[in-house]
Amino acid sequence: MTSGRHARGRIQPVSSPLYDIDEVFPPEAAHDPQATQRMPTYAPAAGTVRETAEAPGFHKADEKGKVGGELGGIVQGAGLGTEITASLVVFLVALPLCIGVAVASGTPAELGIITGVVGGLVVGMTRGSTLQVSGPAAGLTALVAETVEAHGIAMLGVIVLMSGLLQIGLGMIRLGRMFQAISIAVVQGMLAGIGLPLMFSQSYPLADATAPGTAIENILGFPAHVLDTFASGQTAIAALLGIATVVLSFVWKKVPGPISRIPAALVAVAIGIVVAALPGVEVKTLQVGDLLSAVQVPGPEQFAGLADPAVLTAVLTFTVIASAESLFTAAAVDRMHDGPRTRYNTELIAQGAGNTVCGILGALPMTAVVARSSANVQAGARTRLSRTLHGLWLLAFALLLPSVLALIPISVLAGVLVHSGWKLLAPEQFPKMWRQDRGEFVVMAITTGTIVATALLEGVLVGLAAGIVLAALRMSRTSVEHRTEGDTAKLVMTGNATFLRLPKVIDALEAVGSAGTPRIRLDLMGVTHLDHACRSQIEEFAAQKRASGAVRVELLLPDLPGPGRKPEPGSGAKRRLGLGSKRKSGPAPSPVSPSWPPPQPHERSSSGALYDAFYGPSQPGPSAEWYYLDTRPFEGLQDSEDARWRDHHG
Repeated sequence: MTSGRHARGRIQPVSSPLYDIDEVFPPEAAHDPQATQRMPTYAPAAGTVRETAEAPGFHKADEKGKVGGELGGIVQGAGLGTEITASLVVFLVALPLCIGVAVASGTPAELGIITGVVGGLVVGMTRGSTLQVSGPAAGLTALVAETVEAHGIAMLGVIVLMSGLLQIGLGMIRLGRMFQAISIAVVQGMLAGIGLPLMFSQSYPLADATAPGTAIENILGFPAHVLDTFASGQTAIAALLGIATVVLSFVWKKVPGPISRIPAALVAVAIGIVVAALPGVEVKTLQVGDLLSAVQVPGPEQFAGLADPAVLTAVLTFTVIASAESLFTAAAVDRMHDGPRTRYNTELIAQGAGNTVCGILGALPMTAVVARSSANVQAGARTRLSRTLHGLWLLAFALLLPSVLALIPISVLAGVLVHSGWKLLAPEQFPKMWRQDRGEFVVMAITTGTIVATALLEGVLVGLAAGIVLAALRMSRTSVEHRTEGDTAKLVMTGNATFLRLPKVIDALEAVGSAGTPRIRLDLMGVTHLDHACRSQIEEFAAQKRASGAVRVELLLPDLPGPGRKPEPGSGAKRRLGLGSKRKSGPAPSPVSPSWPPPQPHERSSSGALYDAFYGPSQPGPSAEWYYLDTRPFEGLQDSEDARWRDHHG
């Protein structure tokens, strides 16, 4: 078949099925009425799921019928040595990022390590996600810095603690998947809005300078900052170290041989330590204290600060952003491997538990992080063991080798974060989105621009609002055509008629009303959705014209049940042809042989016989009423039906 019946009774093209015709309709020889043998069973086509068990997300069954996968936390075939190796790789990636995020957030470096340890030992042991790794995230850097500046570092613990409890509550009421309903344009806009300010803010410590303040101030002050950087020899050395770190982060994966498996950030840190130790080089390095002394458990005074509306706003902001970033990361990591999928509600509870512990310890908030998670997958990890061990290595390094941290130049860590900001910005996504969907591109650009100009929460809310408006406009696509034929002014409307298109509908009604014809026909049979605003406007227009007595109005409304009204079974398609004198339904018209192509709803004759023959009787049930205004057929309509019938039969 080349066409099919739509649910509303319209003929719409349907793509032809990709079957061999003999599989669906066997040859004529097979239609022997005396045959008693069954038709042969056809073998499945090559390339089906049955023959592609290696596809992502599909696990082969072993000889005992057990499906390969995670069983008791251990994946069949995964070696302990591989998990330990992967954990060391993740540790080497996480160490400079934990320190860099903490320093960029205006907090001691130890707090970043504490958050990384909690992300490994607490979140890493839960069953929400298998391979994604959590810790302090570059995406929250600006938000944490603003919070610390506004409320002090002591209040940070309470805010993170309450955010963690709220995340647990959201997971328990199973709202984890709600975050998947957010438009991808808003997500990419949010990440770009985080990445761009991060790059400019870290360009200052990259040259041992201090950032002016807000994102706009940092961007506007960047040209003067570049000129000041090379005015001094020491700042120039620091800037060259930072720039070398950024370049190394981009090109390191292209280095041939096994050496490329070493994380680029670790190589940059090692080079920075060597350069900083050279005679005559005086670049700023980390100021590291005792890990245990950095723990600040919130007290009653901090909890009393929850009465401040600004603090509650910060709690809500941390909750939404941290949850969204973690679950978006989970979706991205799931595409990197074919192991068990993320349990979103469980993962949200796990993230909440981790943030609760971080809040009790006065540390930074945590989210799932793409860089560490992708390193974990690429290192061959298959279980939660690797991400748990990475937290143990962080703890051991901070307790046993704290003096090594004091040798790391700050400009190198800033370079690592500039590279992270570029990855978050992902500038290649903007032209890609422009080519795919310009409406979504606008949403993405609005989200990014608003975050840069204001703050993260405001930008996300504005982006969500823009996405909703775009969806509403696209769902309200309405085609309105008006023309004059003989003594009749016709208006034909199709699509979704909502209040967003009301101005367009009013203009069309005014046009047919001012045509000066003795008859007006309003054909809404092609409307798939008619909201109250548009329906009221159309019915009021029809009532006003009828009240004048100078014009006859025919109103054809679609088969959309009104509020609280359901179509009666067996009544067929009920149509209202206006608001005139009413009469009970009479006998059904005499059947007529159907034509091809079938008549469309807006092409019904006055009797409706041809339409009824094709789609079934359209007379209402015994309890329904038909409304008629004008029984005269439109000129040429019956002739066109007859002509089509003659064309079909030659």
